[in-house]
Amino acid sequence: MKLVVVESPAKAKTIVKYLGPGYQVLASFGHVRDLPAKDGSVRPDEDFAMSWEVDTPSAKRLSDIAKAVKESDGLILATDPDREGEAISWHVLEVLRQKKVIGSKSVQRVTFNAITKKAVLDAMASPREIDVPLVDAYLARRALDYLVGFTLSPVLWRKLPGARSAGRVQSVALRLICDRESEIERFVREEYWNIAALLKTPREDGFEARLTAFDGKKLSKLDIKNAEQAGTIRSMLEGASFKAASVEAKPTKRNPGPPFTTSTLQQAASAKLGFSATRTMQIAQRLYEGIDIGGETAGLITYMRTDGVQMDPDAIQAARRAIGTGFGDSYVPEKPRFYASKAKNAQEAHEAIRPTDFDRHPKEMRRYLDEDQAKLYDLIWKRAIASQMQSADIERTTVEIEAVNGTQTAQLRATGSVLRFDGFIAAYTEHREDDEDDEESARLPEIRAGEMLARDKINATQHSTEPPPRYSEATLIKKMEELGIGRPSTYTATLGTLRDREYVTVDKRKLIPEAKGRLVTAFLESFFNRYVEYDFTADLEEKLDLISDGKLLWKDVLRDFWNDFSGAVGNIKELRVTNVLDALNEELSPLAFPPRADGSNPRSCPNCGTGTLSLKLGKFGAFVGCSNYPECKFTRQLGGDANGDGTNGSATGDEPKVLGKDPYTDEDITARNGRFGPYIQRGEGKEAKRASLPKGWSIETIDHEKALALLSLPRDIGKHPETGKMISAGIGRYGPYVTHDGTFANVENAEEVFSIGINRAVTVLADKQAKGGRTRSTPAALATLGDHPDGGPITVRDGRYGPYVNWGKVNATLPKGKEPASVTLEEALALIAEKGGASAKKPARAKAAKTTKAPAKKKAPAKTAKKATAKTE
Repeated sequence: MKLVVVESPAKAKTIVKYLGPGYQVLASFGHVRDLPAKDGSVRPDEDFAMSWEVDTPSAKRLSDIAKAVKESDGLILATDPDREGEAISWHVLEVLRQKKVIGSKSVQRVTFNAITKKAVLDAMASPREIDVPLVDAYLARRALDYLVGFTLSPVLWRKLPGARSAGRVQSVALRLICDRESEIERFVREEYWNIAALLKTPREDGFEARLTAFDGKKLSKLDIKNAEQAGTIRSMLEGASFKAASVEAKPTKRNPGPPFTTSTLQQAASAKLGFSATRTMQIAQRLYEGIDIGGETAGLITYMRTDGVQMDPDAIQAARRAIGTGFGDSYVPEKPRFYASKAKNAQEAHEAIRPTDFDRHPKEMRRYLDEDQAKLYDLIWKRAIASQMQSADIERTTVEIEAVNGTQTAQLRATGSVLRFDGFIAAYTEHREDDEDDEESARLPEIRAGEMLARDKINATQHSTEPPPRYSEATLIKKMEELGIGRPSTYTATLGTLRDREYVTVDKRKLIPEAKGRLVTAFLESFFNRYVEYDFTADLEEKLDLISDGKLLWKDVLRDFWNDFSGAVGNIKELRVTNVLDALNEELSPLAFPPRADGSNPRSCPNCGTGTLSLKLGKFGAFVGCSNYPECKFTRQLGGDANGDGTNGSATGDEPKVLGKDPYTDEDITARNGRFGPYIQRGEGKEAKRASLPKGWSIETIDHEKALALLSLPRDIGKHPETGKMISAGIGRYGPYVTHDGTFANVENAEEVFSIGINRAVTVLADKQAKGGRTRSTPAALATLGDHPDGGPITVRDGRYGPYVNWGKVNATLPKGKEPASVTLEEALALIAEKGGASAKKPARAKAAKTTKAPAKKKAPAKTAKKATAKTE
């Protein structure tokens, strides 16, 4: 009997069926060791010695693996085929050697890019040893991330109260978001006009032509700057004669793109399916690990953490056969297509994301998949199949038109295209017609060179230039990949950290930097500029890749980095806070001191008139205050309205903002900023009533009336006409809601909580129940993550006291700050193992174990959440 170790129980459950009775397969549940989150875990003075910690759940699993090794004939490490997978195998082997259970037993390393029977058996037939350079690259990356985070973060805490942390990749990603916000703030809109003529051929066919030149001068997009200029040109064209000077039809080809990489899959899933990067990777992980398709469990896609764009030669041939069968021989190119990545630092040995079997058509797989899985599989299958299809043939027609009015002339252009052969586009068309004249874009009527054209109408339309768009998760990942920052397995973790640290918020899928995020970025750019430079971070990534190729020694890279970095940190430690504020006042001037509507000096105090506004550092972070403090107590939230008076303080410093008195208790009602955000408070002390400000409300706009309304919640709306029980409205952890008899239903916004009537409330509750809504006593599953190795589904649910994972009778609360949508199956299994023992079928035993060991496990869930992020670098 040989023991096979993989990361995931789902993966273990799938491959054990392929290997047969001669093998036992156990899961490590991701990483089994990590660097403790405390000083001294990486010690540069001891040649970068590293201390590793095994948490309680991992210790139990490692004991199970060690026991199985003792009873086995050999160990096969079959973790994922990337740097993280290699590191997990190395960690497992190191722990087993420390336990002295390996002895003379054989140890082999195998990798497979797809979880199919053929891929697994082929891998088992070609074992190798652990790739030491790949492990070295992991160690270097882990040490660098630790040294940057645990060296910079304390500096931030001392110099910038309210700042949470800094990181090697995290801070550079944050800089990208903040730099884009600065671009938007500096952007000045420009007015411009477009002029188009609606013309007709002698055969009465209409089309549109756009102005390209006037009086011999070529016009660019912004050349017509005002209504007067546009009116002059329009008047000339309204009296002009038009002639088709030339007609050119030019054939061209449109080629397919390569199969998906991690980043391009995340971008496409965001744009076409509305999935976050985290959600995309969760679904892809499930498709990779194995789906039950009619009694057979198989992985439907190849490994989904990759930056390679090439497919395996056998897969290319399979794709070409599927194209010939499904679309026809004319859609199969003469030679296979080969692609090269444009991303910096791409590891071309990694295969692109593709279906494991092109004969498994998305339509056939739909019955075995849930809705989101079916959508993502469809996206992957079509992209991969299209990448090996024939190019699309397009005919582009360009008509140059002359307009003459007396001595004045103008030139216009009309363009159109016709799809002559759809080629790879057929893969994306659900109901393809065999019509070679299908249009790709606007098609022009027949226009003959030299013929006169009739004027129908001249349109002049006003436009203005637009600022660059904010990054979405997908576009930020694309930019990071282009710059060579981070690796495929780091992107979602990096974005999650920025959200968890409250450095950015996500609104309508756009990433918006919070004031504290911009403050941290400004600080790092002012005093650690080299370490948040894009090129520096990308160069470091290249060195890590050279380590994995065996061309650099990992400790040499660490020494070079640490010598300069530690010196820079040492210099900054001596900086006075006044020096920091002076630099930040300059760097954050557009945010801290935006222009005023009346044109007055944005840094003069609007309260006392003699003081100068400057950034201040308070208990809860940075705010804008007056230099005449304490005589003048003007404060304003960083990024707040420059035209507000801010008098008497606004809770962004240490002073609460007094809104008025409670009419019944005569206590002060104040607006304050707390650890968990802005809130309203009535009175003082432990008994004071508090209410958090709902999303979209701010301290700058809150008034006495709104504060009273918030403090009065929950609000009774009226009795339900059927049950006679009261319906109430309130604002909870997950937004505004109405509730009746244990059923909760969200309403659109906080304002509706104060105005919703009985009829509307009854309708909202009825709609919730019709959609399968449940009461809070039996929460609906937010997501089903997969099956437990002992049987039964594992789900994520939202309970009265917050989100949790459920398996049978075992409920395990998610760690504080953990988003329910980001929970992976591995993390859930770890939490369940810690909370409820081995099996929900034995609740009494699990409960007993929990009771007897409670003191030792009191803090384990937080450790588990930190460790269980198995795929971060």
